[in-house]
Amino acid sequence: MLHAFQCEIVTAEEQLFSGRIQSVVVPGQLGDMGIYAGHSALISKLRPGVIRLVLEYNSTSQDSIFYVSGGFVEVVPNTITVLAEKVIRAKDIDEKAALEAKRHAQELMSHPSRDLDYARAMVQLTEALAQLRTLAEIRKLI
Repeated sequence: MLHAFQCEIVTAEEQLFSGRIQSVVVPGQLGDMGIYAGHSALISKLRPGVIRLVLEYNSTSQDSIFYVSGGFVEVVPNTITVLAEKVIRAKDIDEKAALEAKRHAQELMSHPSRDLDYARAMVQLTEALAQLRTLAEIRKLI
């Protein structure tokens, strides 16, 4: 039987989740990381992507999937903390806006006027694709 541990997902403005979970998958800088109770202590940078929680009683729900734009994850004994730049519950993502951001970024990338425009377009495209992946995760639960 898996043991539950505490999870906090916060931004500078608000706390989006606080509760007991069995596991979490976060988008680490080098790839997705699965974290369970008893995980070694670590601090890692996050890339835009999906956070998936398995709640204490081995359940998932629409409230357990989030989009994160970046930030850090800290794991200490019995607690994981996600310190995020921006977090959106999957059910609150605006799909039309994400699709429009993706289209706009692809357009900028195909005709960049400066290197800075291309870099911004890459960031915008990465974030839009991560939001769309988050929506795909929530659809798997329905």
